[in-house]
Amino acid sequence: MLKILSMNISMILLIFLMNKKFYTLMTKIFMFSISMIILLMMNKSNYYWCKIFYFLGMDNISMSLILLTLWILSICLMSSTPIMKNSFNKMFMLNLICLLMLLNLSFMSMNLMMFYIFFESSLIPIMIMIMGWGMQVNRIQATMYMIFYTLFGSLPLLMMIIMLHNMMNTSMMNLMNMINLNLLNLFFYIILISAFLIKLPMYFTHLWLPKAHVEAPISGSMILAGIMLKLGSYGIYRLMIMFPKLFMKFNIIIMSITMMGSIYASLICLTQTDMKIIVAYSSIVHMGVMLSSMMSMSQWSYTSSIMMMVAHGLCSSGMFCLVNMNYERTHSRSLLINKGMLMILPSLSLWWFLLCTSNFSAPPSLNLFSEMMLFNSLILWNKFNILILVTISFISTSYSIYLYAFTQYGKTFKGIFNFKMNNCQEMLTLIIHWLPLNMMFMYMNFII
Repeated sequence: MLKILSMNISMILLIFLMNKKFYTLMTKIFMFSISMIILLMMNKSNYYWCKIFYFLGMDNISMSLILLTLWILSICLMSSTPIMKNSFNKMFMLNLICLLMLLNLSFMSMNLMMFYIFFESSLIPIMIMIMGWGMQVNRIQATMYMIFYTLFGSLPLLMMIIMLHNMMNTSMMNLMNMINLNLLNLFFYIILISAFLIKLPMYFTHLWLPKAHVEAPISGSMILAGIMLKLGSYGIYRLMIMFPKLFMKFNIIIMSITMMGSIYASLICLTQTDMKIIVAYSSIVHMGVMLSSMMSMSQWSYTSSIMMMVAHGLCSSGMFCLVNMNYERTHSRSLLINKGMLMILPSLSLWWFLLCTSNFSAPPSLNLFSEMMLFNSLILWNKFNILILVTISFISTSYSIYLYAFTQYGKTFKGIFNFKMNNCQEMLTLIIHWLPLNMMFMYMNFII
């Protein structure tokens, strides 16, 4: 545990000591090597809490999300080549590595108060990233939306954590699991999970997400979709284990909202012409289904939720990479301008097809296996859910096909000048998104 943290701190020092090309190369190598080390450690993490150092520890869900964090942030460095060319490249690298350290500490925290501190602190680097390296003029507004939505739920959560500490005399998650506290109160329930529902985001608290995605640079979009949304589901997962009676009583409220919200978000996708907004709303759909299944509180739902977190992190991050590749060439995210790409970039069209099919859970992607288990847990909870799930599946497939067909077919826009072909680095970025997503089904026991 301390080795990983010391590696993160040493990378911050290396940024200021090395020259431009060398520190970029070394940081990429460090991040990928840490990912491989943790992957090899997975066979030793089958017991509940491992590598405990006071308030830091890991179990299977923590390990999966730490590995996902390292993987996505490594790909962010590869995708951010245009940002690295400007004069702020050292600050960008410093910001990215500070974010990596805060996210790792969030997933490693066994103490609820420390988890809250790192959970809120991770908002600062992503805010700096959107404000400092965002592409559009509305990036300040998007940042304010994100901050105020998050802070609206975070202060009540802090008060609730302090109250729980006074009642239980501890904030350690592994000890709070053993204390049977009867807090069967709707007010406490809403305060406890509101910050995580906003971060997830649940439908009705989601308006900050499309704005943040549209204004963020490519690395910001990848981190938001791939990792930051998982902080919300991870927090709810921990709280459900600590307060099962409270969640069993009131979960039906959130489940009904999120399942209907997933249908509405799917329909919103079919009305959009901005590619980033379509991918952002598809994240809300997937996270809504995952949240409603997790709240059914069965063993299947817990397992499939972890799988869906990893699958969605890889798939949505890859989709944002593709949107950015089109944006770098056409300087627009509009479907009306990004047409006929099959004639210009057939190799990129193949990746659009592969990732769009993974987005609507085609085999053999991890999305398919996780959605099968998610749907199974929801149908076991209530058989009438099958009508809602069929509707969500149909519309999700529709907007994925809509996104693929509108970008690849049709008349090519005649106003595209200075067009550049795709390079090996972009192909490698897409490969390392797609390969784990579609090969992980052969070794799923390292997630479950």
